[in-house]
Amino acid sequence: MSKNLIHYYNQRAEEYDKVYTIPEEKNDLARSVRIFQDLFAAKTVIEVACGTGYWTKHISVTALSVYASDVSERMVSLAKEKVKATNVRLEVANMYDLPETKKYDAFFGGFIWSHIMLEEINMFLKKVLELIKPNGVFAFIDSKPKDKTTHDKKRISHTDESGNTFQTRHLEDGSTHLVLKNFPTKEFLFGKLKPFGVEVEYIDLDHYWIVFGELK
Repeated sequence: MSKNLIHYYNQRAEEYDKVYTIPEEKNDLARSVRIFQDLFAAKTVIEVACGTGYWTKHISVTALSVYASDVSERMVSLAKEKVKATNVRLEVANMYDLPETKKYDAFFGGFIWSHIMLEEINMFLKKVLELIKPNGVFAFIDSKPKDKTTHDKKRISHTDESGNTFQTRHLEDGSTHLVLKNFPTKEFLFGKLKPFGVEVEYIDLDHYWIVFGELK
């Protein structure tokens, strides 16, 4: 993950949880929580880019254990204040260089796919899916692109020569940031994930998408 993106999330950490209070996205959040609690029930889960621990907290309700990490120190600090479950371990770590040697029953990536450069997706998937046991499960959730009904912050302001898309975001401290935010199609997701997993499934929510599957 780029230093600019890490800096952005350290600065955004205090206001980050407001993304979970957008009224029109409440139903998607509630449904997603139920899906992940069912999928990860009684499993050891590794989560990357855990942010302030919103998903960590919900997943830990049914999971056997959750090891969650984020590259942003401030995000992890806030997550530790929020998530008090004894089956959760939170650490500051780069998802490309996790200090882990054991394998887990499941992998979860919440709103991280969109922050991976298109040219790095294959390397990212290889790295994180190597952390899962054979027949383990994986799941990703992320935002759909803006349409007439979705939130203004999802508008694209720049596209680079490789097709990566970026948004201009304004924080409450007055700073402005150009942030990588890709919006993959269902076909793109399947094309990248099927070489790793079988029976990949896609759930199309109003504002989010979810993909999950089982490793070969």
